[in-house]
Amino acid sequence: MKIGTDGVLLGAWTSLKTHPFSILDIGAGTGVLSLIMAQRSDAEIIDAIEIDDYAYEQCVENFEESIWADRLFCYHASLEEFVNDMEDRYDLIICNPPFYTEDYKTPNNKRNLARFQDAMPFDYLLKSVSKLLSNNGVFSVIVPFKEEKEFTHLASKNNLFPNRILNVKGNPTSEIKRSLIEFSFHKSDLEISELIIETNRHLYTEDYIILTKDYYLKM
Repeated sequence: MKIGTDGVLLGAWTSLKTHPFSILDIGAGTGVLSLIMAQRSDAEIIDAIEIDDYAYEQCVENFEESIWADRLFCYHASLEEFVNDMEDRYDLIICNPPFYTEDYKTPNNKRNLARFQDAMPFDYLLKSVSKLLSNNGVFSVIVPFKEEKEFTHLASKNNLFPNRILNVKGNPTSEIKRSLIEFSFHKSDLEISELIIETNRHLYTEDYIILTKDYYLKM
């Protein structure tokens, strides 16, 4: 499983102003988001959940080989199992969910599980987050821009309200592709900003470089 731009963007953009003691990464994949959180924060507990066998094994290996291994732990479980068994609440929950639709399905079942919305429906994700997030906690997520309104609507049904949104465009002339959204249980003035990744192919904007340079070897 490759490391995608979405995961790096979300990990770099997510606010740590609340200085979270505990962080949860839902659908960790190979653990990139958790590792970025470990690099950026002083959180003493960074838990991850991953249901896919192969991704879970990769995630555990990556955690064990990192310099933050003592703060990282991955659960091999579904979100449903985790919610039912976990009594603790997290100060920060972060998620790069599978959100591709039926139109994009491939014959590769493992790829489908990792990428597609039916592996983690948005409504169930948000219900689970509302149960796992502490009262003053923050939920940070990335979704397709076309899903932003529906996602925030579903979130409001679970008393989660958007506080910050970053709209991402691939280049200056392209349409908005992704929305990074930060939620909490508290309503506030919504802060909306925009990020353009490239001016031309592999010519990255200064804003993108500043945001992500700490997580790439060559940037």
